Amino acid sequence: MPDRDPDEVFVRRAQRGDRLAFEILVERHANKLYSLAARSLGSREDAEDAVQEAFIRAWRGLGSFRGGSRFSTWLYRICLNAVHDQRARRGAPAAELDLEAAADPRDRFVERELGGDLQRALDALEEPYRTAVLLADLLGCSYAEVSSATDTPVGTVKSRVFRGRTELARLLGTAPAAEESKNR
Repeated sequence: MPDRDPDEVFVRRAQRGDRLAFEILVERHANKLYSLAARSLGSREDAEDAVQEAFIRAWRGLGSFRGGSRFSTWLYRICLNAVHDQRARRGAPAAELDLEAAADPRDRFVERELGGDLQRALDALEEPYRTAVLLADLLGCSYAEVSSATDTPVGTVKSRVFRGRTELARLLGTAPAAEESKNR
């Protein structure tokens, strides 16, 4: 049985029209959605637009949320759809990402470690691998949550996370040498 959703009380209140409860949900999730969108799009402005669109869609669709997954997982799915739509509208390559703005300010690791090389490597990943890695490693989602957010079987999620991490390591020059990996 999954853990109780920490947002459940606020979701129910927001579903009854309580805007303050929804504002609390926005405050709780804005930084993570922004990190997801910024890392997915590589552009601060596009990420801001995608997150704003995601919250508008969430507010409008709140009545359809039935609690079959965590609210955060449902919100990540909405954000990923907004990211996809933003990418389609943009059409052109993104500007260089302002990494301090893309990092969740409460996450010092992200601020310190996610540099330009990592963003370029993330940008080079095919979208399904980038999304899986971002959800699992940046946002800390379980494989089941990634599965729910991406509407992908858990086995496929595991494969995408593994392949995405492997490709990131190769692109960043941190992959183990062929001989080392054979000896393991």
